[in-house]
Parts: sequence; structure tokens; C-alpha cells
Amino acid sequence: MTSYVQSTLIAEEKVIYEAKISIWSLLPLLVSGFFFLFFWGIGLLFWLAAFIRYRTTELAFTHKRVIAKFGFISRQTVELNLSKVESLQVNQGILGRIFNFGTLIISGAGNPQAPIPGISNPMTFRRSFMEFQDRAGKG
Repeated sequence: MTSYVQSTLIAEEKVIYEAKISIWSLLPLLVSGFFFLFFWGIGLLFWLAAFIRYRTTELAFTHKRVIAKFGFISRQTVELNLSKVESLQVNQGILGRIFNFGTLIISGAGNPQAPIPGISNPMTFRRSFMEFQDRAGKG
């Protein structure tokens, strides 16, 4: 089964950087699952929710656009052309700074902000995006 990002690529479009969701951002679900495991197996539902969120959240940018996808049964996607991206913000709390995860907020021309929570290494994604956008602007 291919990923959403790979399935939406158009001819000659190449992925420049792909991000994953951080396991640390799923820690509340994992810990809750552990504590509720002995209550009729309810903890397994928490672990299942964490697993589904981990497997179904995708974020990447190509040389043409930014692509993000969330959800398993109901799907939410964000796709912005690189030329339409106005800003890329990173929000990290204390735990996010310690364990290197955070929320990326992509703002596009004419579009509301699109938050993408729990992304691992958000500053690396932002730096890679900005460097590529700068090179593309000069080239």
C-alpha cells in the first residue's frame, strides 16, 4: 500500500523532504493505554488510536507543493503550491523542545492556517523547506 504523498505525486514531481509524526507526541495516548489496560482492555483502544495516528499522518514537500494528510476513516488533506506558501511557523512547548517535536503551521495565500501537530524534527523540516524555497527563487 503506497502512502498518500506518493499516490498524489504528478508527473516528474519529486519528494524533497518527508516528515513523520513523533512518538513523543503520542505519549499521552500510550501512557493512558498502559493505565487503562487492566480495565476491560480499554487501554488497547488508546494504543490503537496512537498507532492509527502514527501511521496515517503524513507530511512532505516536493519541488512543487507541500502535502499533508491526517486521518484513517475520515481524511483531511492540505496541499499548497510552493509559490502560495507565505509562512511556515513552528510551535514547540517545553516537552516538544526536549524531545524535538512540535506543530508546524503553514500559512498560504488566501488560505487559513493549516496546523500539523506532533511532527518530529519540525525545525529541520522548516529549514529544509526554507533552503529549498530560497534556491528555487534564485534559480
